[in-house]
Amino acid sequence: MALRGVWQLQKLIVSYCDWGGSSRGIRAFMESHLPTFKEKNPQLEVVAELIRGQHPHLKGFYKNKNERVICVKNMTPEDILLLATRLRNSLGRKVVKLKTRHVSKHPSVQGTWTTDVKF
Repeated sequence: MALRGVWQLQKLIVSYCDWGGSSRGIRAFMESHLPTFKEKNPQLEVVAELIRGQHPHLKGFYKNKNERVICVKNMTPEDILLLATRLRNSLGRKVVKLKTRHVSKHPSVQGTWTTDVKF
């Protein structure tokens, strides 16, 4: 995703094994979908990395020095394309769990309204 017009994903590393069965989907992805993915995203550096004996994964490096790793073992090329697109569209921030459903700078003095209020 672009933050103020700047894409946040800098580098995408596609790690796979040329022998293992769990890498079958990512090898097909690299033949069919990866060239068009590179053409559509010229701002992104895409690197294919051969790691023998390991399950395949996608690793994204972001401008804010964060990285995300997604395991793609035994997935179809279409699923891997969806995950690569999600990596590209994300900002690279850590997921923050909200304490409440409603966030306000000035909380109500009377309390939060609910449907269980009895009159």
